[in-house]
Amino acid sequence: MAKVEYNLDQIDLQILRIMQDNARTNNADIARELGMAPSAILERVKKLEQKNIILEYNAKINPAAVDQKLLSFIFIKANDIIGEQGVGFLLAEIPEVQEVHDIAGDDGYLIKVRTNDSAGLVDLMRNTFSKIDGIISTRTTIVLQTVKEQQKIVIPE
Repeated sequence: MAKVEYNLDQIDLQILRIMQDNARTNNADIARELGMAPSAILERVKKLEQKNIILEYNAKINPAAVDQKLLSFIFIKANDIIGEQGVGFLLAEIPEVQEVHDIAGDDGYLIKVRTNDSAGLVDLMRNTFSKIDGIISTRTTIVLQTVKEQQKIVIPE
């Protein structure tokens, strides 16, 4: 796999910081904050999108507001060959699965799942995961309380 060079300058990094804090910040506000023309900001944002640096824009929804109160992490042992991710791609298609990570160690995958309650989790495992060929076993950790959860990454100064 070839290493991708992104070559971000300080202005790009500042734009990313502002947009990560609030993706609804418009180009005029970013331009004003950075002392630039809105058209220059628009051009830079488009380039950041084209280079797959800005991947998507999302609203963060309170899970409890949509009855998705139970958060679980599930380690999945699969019979995928190293480097093959067939089970991972099937897991990624399941709406309740928020994240799929191909991991080192005895387990092949670590997934993050949200369901309405423990009955919803049992239903997901019995009626969805059980139909995926290649899953050998699962080990589930149910989250009692979340202290911190974010998608923000540290953007260098």
